[in-house]
Amino acid sequence: MIAILGGLGAAVCFAVAALCASSSSREIGAMSTLAWVMSLGLCVIVVPLALVAHPSRLSGDTVALLCIAGLSNIAGLHLEYVAFRRVAVGIVTAVAATEGMVAAVLSSLFGARLAASTVVLLAVITVGVVLAAAHLDPSRDNSADSHAKTSLRSSPAAVMKRLDGAHTLSALLVVPVAVLFGITVYATGRAGTEAPVIWVLLPARLFGTVLITSPLLVRRKLRISRRTFPLVLIGGVTEIAGLVSYTFGARQQLAIAAVVSTQYAVIAAIAAFFLFGERLRRHQIVGVVIVVAGVVTLSALTG
Repeated sequence: MIAILGGLGAAVCFAVAALCASSSSREIGAMSTLAWVMSLGLCVIVVPLALVAHPSRLSGDTVALLCIAGLSNIAGLHLEYVAFRRVAVGIVTAVAATEGMVAAVLSSLFGARLAASTVVLLAVITVGVVLAAAHLDPSRDNSADSHAKTSLRSSPAAVMKRLDGAHTLSALLVVPVAVLFGITVYATGRAGTEAPVIWVLLPARLFGTVLITSPLLVRRKLRISRRTFPLVLIGGVTEIAGLVSYTFGARQQLAIAAVVSTQYAVIAAIAAFFLFGERLRRHQIVGVVIVVAGVVTLSALTG
């Protein structure tokens, strides 16, 4: 149950972070958004880090895992923020949400044993996440009636045809994001079993500040505005809160926490309906039902 609760907490936080990043990256750019999110996040954790962190307690393997998690997180976030500038939040998060399955596969490859029923449920939840968050292009339908009739019965090929060129390219751009985030999720979960949570938070924020913020400052290309500053601040804080929640969940069962945390795509799709007026279509409603049913069943089996 702790793994599920940790994953759900992470999902809420990551959804908020994604919504904030989507809005700010379209105004000040992906690089500046990432720079502010990481630098402000570093400011948040620097005092606790100085007070309670003890580097001598970390093994070499844990340090390596933390570095891998930090670098893959930075690379994945940058690509995701670039995608946010080109297409709606739902499409980006739909593809990126498969990170949980990537992490689960990595976990199984490196020795974790999962019951067959758990594997099936994790796959079902991931499918539900993609369905709930996927945004199809209604202009590719002949009419609203044909859309209503085909939204649940379309083949994968038909669905792809209803994505316009820009959305398709952006979706392809997010594929490596899912892989990078999957690596981040797996490495974070592994390192979190040994390292204090504060050390799990440090690498991405440190790398982001050194490798992205500093060069932008030197070249005087770091952008910000009054409207975007609260967004990047909230994004930085919720990224930290999400990682903390996920780390505690992953300490109990990494694969379950990883896949449940991908519900941020569902939450982002629903939030976009209220915030941006994006209408939920039938396939999205079906996806939400699948995810909720999957999580309830998973809770019953692991509780």
